[in-house]
Amino acid sequence: MSMGRICVVVCGVLLLMSTAMASVVSAQNPDYKLALSKSLLFFEGQRSGKLPPNQRLTWRKDSALLDGQEGGVDLTGGYYDAGDNVKYSFPMAFTATMLAWSIIEFGDGMGDEGVRAAEALRWNTDFLLKATAHLPNTVYAMVGNPYSDHNCWERPEDMDTPRPVYAVNTTHPGSEVAGEITAALAAASIAFRSSDTAYARLLLSRAKQDELAWGGAWLNKATNSQKYQKYVDKAIRNIKLMEEATGYYNVDTEFSWDNKHAGTYVLLSQVGHYKTEAQTFACVVLPESPTKTMKYTPGGLIYKTRSSNNQVTGAVSLLALVYAKHLTQAKGTITCGKTQFPPSKLVDLAKSQADYILGHNPLRMSYMVGYGSKFPQHIHHRASALPSLDVHPSFIACKDGTPYYMSRKPNPNELTGAIVGGPNNGTDYFDDDRKRPAQSEPTTYINAPFVGVFAYFANH
Repeated sequence: MSMGRICVVVCGVLLLMSTAMASVVSAQNPDYKLALSKSLLFFEGQRSGKLPPNQRLTWRKDSALLDGQEGGVDLTGGYYDAGDNVKYSFPMAFTATMLAWSIIEFGDGMGDEGVRAAEALRWNTDFLLKATAHLPNTVYAMVGNPYSDHNCWERPEDMDTPRPVYAVNTTHPGSEVAGEITAALAAASIAFRSSDTAYARLLLSRAKQDELAWGGAWLNKATNSQKYQKYVDKAIRNIKLMEEATGYYNVDTEFSWDNKHAGTYVLLSQVGHYKTEAQTFACVVLPESPTKTMKYTPGGLIYKTRSSNNQVTGAVSLLALVYAKHLTQAKGTITCGKTQFPPSKLVDLAKSQADYILGHNPLRMSYMVGYGSKFPQHIHHRASALPSLDVHPSFIACKDGTPYYMSRKPNPNELTGAIVGGPNNGTDYFDDDRKRPAQSEPTTYINAPFVGVFAYFANH
């Protein structure tokens, strides 16, 4: 064999090896600042309403400019929470709470991205103020008909499906959405306190008009008082009584937009309450804990739910960092049975989850769109999967979008920063298929807690 041919073979092998090694190094050494930047850019792709002049994802245009009209109110703006075109106040409010908590705890390390984080939060809270403008008797909980909306594959800019408004009130109660909005507005009032005091006062004033355990805990923090503690205690007693009656104890590992138990305890532990319950959270999620109940995939990702599992991954990771920060400042430790752990173990847990999302996983792929060399290309997201108005200015009717939905071509518009639902059902396998929304659909409440997580690791 000639030296030339030997070089071709050997050099080719070395090139493949170096490429593979570069992929591994990239996955094992994530760029958290870049991930933070992209995670905030994602929210611009979810905007509803009249878009601002500084909109960076320019393939998105104005949409849903008459929202609320069917109910005689103004409900324009806010976010589409996922890959469809309905606006839900409940998950939108949780998104706001997570963004606000990220800013409160780790905003000092966001640098220039702190401005973007505040913009993402304000786009949300401006809508929540509209949704609660008719308190004390009415909170608007949803805009759009989910059945007709989900029957279409249509750009938000083309929407011609009904846009009814749904409200909770004295005859149709819905304490959950009211309580989450309370928490969101109270948390956001803290986040804006130093930059916009008038806006912060408005948010806090509106938040005080409704109270629940999670909302009450945030009102305590926002008012720097224990004014709402009796109400919080009563609500938590009711939670515990319900758990005893049903035999379903879900405080341990639950933290998502529809269950705030662990989050409430960690938040309250910062002011000296419910320390035992907060410790329980840490003990059931730490992989090394003798009392661990949290499940993990073989590759190390938190596994809690079949659908959109990364929402739990992000929320638990943020919660772990917040609690670790508190324990470090209080010079505390985590006691699980007869074993003690330093707060840094919670930091290690959060880092393992962030790194998994950014590519340190068995598939060596990022679950954030636009991050790394390998990421989801066929996400379940109407605006991303259909051609933009710039490319296809003609109207695309409800069913005319179906061929784009069925296509195996990558989405034409990159929803940069979107974190998708994640691997399938407790495995490390991911099918990049927009027809599998449980794995391929991004949501605002997946991204929001990761904003704080990436901000923390960008500076540690």
